Amino acid sequence: MALRSGEQYVESIRKMRPNIYKWGELIKDVTTHPATRLHVQSVKRSYDLSHDPEKAAIYTAKSHLTGETVHRWNSLMQSAEDVMGNSNMKREQYHQTGTCQGATCAGWTGMNVLWDITWQMDRDLGTHYHERVKKYWKYMEDNAIAMAGALTDAKGNRSLRPSQQANKDSNLHVKEIRSDGIVIRGFKCQICGVAAAHEIICVPGSGYGESEKDFCVAAAVPRDVEGLTIVETRRPSDARDEEEGWDAPKAGNITQTFLIFDDVFVPNDRVFMCGEAKYTGRLLMNFTSIYRAAIGACVAGQGDIMIGAAINMARANGLSMRPFQDKLVQMAVNNEITYGLGLGSMMRGRKQPSGLFVPDPLLAHANKTQVAKLPYETKVIAQDISGGIAETGCFPSFKDFQSTEYGKKLLEALTAGADGETRARAARLVEWLTVGGGIPGCMHGGGSPDGARLVVRAMTKWEDYAAEAKRIAGITADLPDPAPAKK
Repeated sequence: MALRSGEQYVESIRKMRPNIYKWGELIKDVTTHPATRLHVQSVKRSYDLSHDPEKAAIYTAKSHLTGETVHRWNSLMQSAEDVMGNSNMKREQYHQTGTCQGATCAGWTGMNVLWDITWQMDRDLGTHYHERVKKYWKYMEDNAIAMAGALTDAKGNRSLRPSQQANKDSNLHVKEIRSDGIVIRGFKCQICGVAAAHEIICVPGSGYGESEKDFCVAAAVPRDVEGLTIVETRRPSDARDEEEGWDAPKAGNITQTFLIFDDVFVPNDRVFMCGEAKYTGRLLMNFTSIYRAAIGACVAGQGDIMIGAAINMARANGLSMRPFQDKLVQMAVNNEITYGLGLGSMMRGRKQPSGLFVPDPLLAHANKTQVAKLPYETKVIAQDISGGIAETGCFPSFKDFQSTEYGKKLLEALTAGADGETRARAARLVEWLTVGGGIPGCMHGGGSPDGARLVVRAMTKWEDYAAEAKRIAGITADLPDPAPAKK
């Protein structure tokens, strides 16, 4: 089975052991529970579109192992076109549901960078990690796996290294190495899309030195593995997302979780790094380069929906889109900046000896700085065009509209350029996209913008640019950088 249908995917998720909690209670079926079902349905749509004649080229790719057609999130990115396919799928997914489909994103990126880093470790150290990755990759393709990616650790005190933390569990680590595998424990936090995933791909959350070897672990674990407890986080709009009616769009919703690994056993064939500190920095750089090149397409895709939502809101208010044309154009410009900067990083990327294609890190990280800025401007414009009904919070709940006593009067009060229900639905979508559960992690999703700026600082050729400017200006004298002033 290289391709699953949406129903086959949902049924496979339904069969998994319940180990996800929210509101203090166990979620017995993530495919039906109001806190998780929308994300499952969102990912289901991607499985179904893999079979759609008009969309299949976006959602599928060719296996580098067999040449068969597989879901794109099960493929190896071997060229700029492949990485561009990642971006185009993400933008299209936002067009489908208005939000992220995490179970087809970070875990896939994790497996791609593990393909490369295990190839290097086998070459340099004589390990057998790459053969394990190949075997797992075939399993992933054959079973059409959806994967969450667990990168971020709880970290603890940010001024201390993992080995210096009062609680070692602040970072996922290897507790025991056995002949048949390893035992891991610790916390991974704010992990996207876990409820809709079959597997969780764990990779180090930072580059580590030799003193941090216990934390240099990469592995694939089933989402329902024994010893793993998953806690769904509460988003500001959750109470609304879990209602019926139009208080939240029903196309999709992202989920975030805390992962509590309590002595989880991982067999050897699912262990892809165990103590090789030297390789964690490159793993992280490749991961962030791929991820930050593509995240510009994520926010562009939602920005496209925000443009449409703002137009619909204006019309529902009884106004033409024409007075807002300049603002709408600015929204479109913001979208294309992040999308295009990501594509630029792909076109300047390089194929690694392992076969993995990695976008240019300087442009990818520059893109992250814009992802942390421009989508917020787009959201403000959407609110501006929509008027106070979509932004001030002065809006009755869906249940109030159903009241036999006053519901009809509320709908009458909302009637403007469209009937009350149409205007209510339009307003709730703008609210959901700009201040609600539909917001992706623009500021810190995929890492902090300050971290991205550090990469830009490190990779920009400051002295080369100064030398070229000196040559053009005809300057022959030395212009050393002055020493810092003494305090």
